[in-house]
Amino acid sequence: MTIRTVVLFAATLLFSATMAQAPSSAASLGNPASLNERAPNSYKAKFVTSKGTFVIQVTRDWAPHGADRFYNLVKAGFYNDARFFRVIDGFMVQFGISGNPDVSAAWSNANIPDDPVRESNARGTVTFATAGPNTRTTQVFINFNNNAGLNGQGFAPFGKIISGMDVVDSLYKGYGEGAPRGNGPNQALIKAQGNAYLVTQFPKLDYIQKATIE
Repeated sequence: MTIRTVVLFAATLLFSATMAQAPSSAASLGNPASLNERAPNSYKAKFVTSKGTFVIQVTRDWAPHGADRFYNLVKAGFYNDARFFRVIDGFMVQFGISGNPDVSAAWSNANIPDDPVRESNARGTVTFATAGPNTRTTQVFINFNNNAGLNGQGFAPFGKIISGMDVVDSLYKGYGEGAPRGNGPNQALIKAQGNAYLVTQFPKLDYIQKATIE
């Protein structure tokens, strides 16, 4: 049995144990349609990471669909143990692919409608990643710099870091852009193999220990 197979098996056992301990939230992660609660008009999401803690203030009026999706994902524990898999110095840090392949598969087509861009992609703002119109699912990014050029491309910020931006700045950047354009993780392989792939191939990546609604 290869090391990668052992790690993947261990990750599967861990996910199963998590479901047994918290059936309501863990089970919901396999059923995106069940996570459709309307978010408060304003809320805070606390992220405890391998480098420290940061807090996101979400304002629903900025991007209602994005704010609602993020609220449900955080509340259900989707981001727990997820890696910051795309960290580009001077641009942004991206996360939001589950460490469990089964969960990734469940959310692959759970798209939400686009929101109008009402706030600029300034430093510290948090925005859903998109691959085109109405394709947002679970991936988000935090802007390191003023990336106003993204505004015209439909990237709608829904929140902003209000504490711990120094933690965000310190996240490991050594792998750079993802494959095939760079030497970083391949998103298709993350979805297919989860944290088993990232732990063995990109062990220096920082990660989210736990994310909660405050």
